[in-house]
Amino acid sequence: MPSNQGAPLESLYKAARGRGVEFAEEFVPTTRTFDTSEVRLSYTEWGDPGLPPVVLLHGFAQTSHAWDLITLGLADRFHLISLDQRGHGDSEWAPDGDYSLETQQNDLDEFIKSLGVSRINLVGLSMGGRNAYVFASRNPHLISNLVVVDTGPQGIRSGRSRIRNFVTMPDELDTFEEFVERVHSYVPHRSLEQISNSLLNNIRKMENGKWTWKYDRLLRNPDYRRPTASQDQLWDYWESVKCPR
Repeated sequence: MPSNQGAPLESLYKAARGRGVEFAEEFVPTTRTFDTSEVRLSYTEWGDPGLPPVVLLHGFAQTSHAWDLITLGLADRFHLISLDQRGHGDSEWAPDGDYSLETQQNDLDEFIKSLGVSRINLVGLSMGGRNAYVFASRNPHLISNLVVVDTGPQGIRSGRSRIRNFVTMPDELDTFEEFVERVHSYVPHRSLEQISNSLLNNIRKMENGKWTWKYDRLLRNPDYRRPTASQDQLWDYWESVKCPR
C-alpha cells in the first residue's frame, strides 16, 4: 500500500543544503506497508528499484526518517529502503509487547524476503545496528555489505543510561514547541530548525490536544526491559559476520 508522505520535503531539501549534503535532484520518497505474520510495518523507499538495494534500520525511539538526509544524498545511486521497526514510527506496536531480539529478527527476515532480491546492503544505527549485525551473521548469503553505526556487542553503560533517562521523561506535552525545546536540551549541537523537521515524523497529536512520541509507550516505561541476547552471544554474532562479500 504505497503513499507519498513524510516531513515537508521543502524543509528536508533546505536542511540538506544548509548542512552541505549534495543530492542529484529533489527526490520524492514513497511510503509503503508490509504485513509480517504479527505486525504491519511501514517503510520508506528512495531511488530507482533497479539500483543496488540498501536496507536501513533506525535506532531506539527513532523512525525511518532518521535517514532522510542520507537517503536523499544517495538516491541517484541506490534503491534505499528505510524501515520503521516494530513499535516505532508508523509501524504497528507489538500486540503482546514483544520487542525481543528474536522477534525483531523474525520481522527483518520476513521483510527482506518480501523485497524479492538476492542480496542487500544493510545499514543499522544503535538498536538497528544490533539487529543488522545479528541478521548478517545468520544470513551471510543475503548480505553484500554491512554498516553498523554507534553500537557493538559491548554497549557503553553511560550512553544507555542517558538515553533511558531521556525517553522516560513525561511523554505528553502541551505543544510541539515544548518537544522541540526538550530535544534541544538533549542534543544542543543541533539547531531548533533541524529538530523541528525531525520531530514532524517522531511525534503525534493526540485526541486530547497534547503531543506525544509515536513509538510504543511500553518502551519508555522505566520498569520495562527488552529481552536481548547476552553479551557473549552478541560477541559470537559480531565475530561470525562475513561481510563484505
